[in-house]
Amino acid sequence: MLFRLPSLLACLLFTAHSNGEQSAQAPLPDESYTCTHPPYKVHVFSKSPLVIYITHFITPEERAHLLDITAGTFSSSLASSGSSGPGIYNTRKSQSTSVQRTPIVRCIETRALRFQGFDVPRTHLEPLQLVSYTQKQSFHYHTDWFPVEAVAADHSGNRASSFFAYVQAQNLTGGGTNFPLLDAPRDERWCDYVDCDEEIEKGVTFRPVEGNAVFWMNLLEDGRGDDRTLHAGLPVTSGNKVGMNIWTRQGVVPEELRGTDTDD
Repeated sequence: MLFRLPSLLACLLFTAHSNGEQSAQAPLPDESYTCTHPPYKVHVFSKSPLVIYITHFITPEERAHLLDITAGTFSSSLASSGSSGPGIYNTRKSQSTSVQRTPIVRCIETRALRFQGFDVPRTHLEPLQLVSYTQKQSFHYHTDWFPVEAVAADHSGNRASSFFAYVQAQNLTGGGTNFPLLDAPRDERWCDYVDCDEEIEKGVTFRPVEGNAVFWMNLLEDGRGDDRTLHAGLPVTSGNKVGMNIWTRQGVVPEELRGTDTDD
């Protein structure tokens, strides 16, 4: 099974992989910027595991800003098979980059934290990551949580939760986010958010709609990874998809990885 970057060392390698281009990113927005959260809507898809589809989570202005500050910084995505360490594998075909923590990006971070309650500190957030998929590109089935042997060597703990937000879905067909071990919905109102033409035995595929996001908890009550959160970025058949990963750890992510915090 493929696991995404299973240790802090791998995360640091990823950051070095993408931060080399940070100087090409756009300057910070004007200091007069005020963080305002959109009136997003929450749709609980599954209670166990907890999986939530969120509409209007990222505003059009935020999406444009994310694309602007990361223009020209994408490079081949890294992945890890656990034993082989981070590298470029056929199981993950995309371009990715870490995101400069501008005031607008920090506003998105705050929204993601508040969504999870008041007990998750900013220090538990990994740097936000954008990932771009063009025609025929995909990310094979994987989990965001790490195997036990990787977590044991990582003081930040495992990935407790994940958001995958859709930043751009330009002339897009395909590219949904598939959870093969989740049960298909019974209520047809879900067809606005999931592919109801998907075969039942293939689980659930969330539609990649700009501004919307999928949130899920990665771990069981005892801290073990939840196999039911296995998911994939399905192949893009036409157009372009840009998504954003927001990962929250069980413990503190070192400042050299996430950057300096000036507020809560």
